[in-house]
Amino acid sequence: MAEIELSVRKGQCLGRRLGSMEEMKTEVAAWEHDLNNNLKKINWQFTTSDARIKLTRLYPKL
Repeated sequence: MAEIELSVRKGQCLGRRLGSMEEMKTEVAAWEHDLNNNLKKINWQFTTSDARIKLTRLYPKL
């Protein structure tokens, strides 16, 4: 899930240049505040067992 967060953050701000470390800290604090107050859940499209069937070549036999 960390990769998803980084992708979202990149789209929001990391595509531009920040002038100083303080500006970056302010931006990150605002992101954290927003994230903590507006929890979003990921809507996974299939279960782990479905993934094991669909992606059988990637998962070892258990």
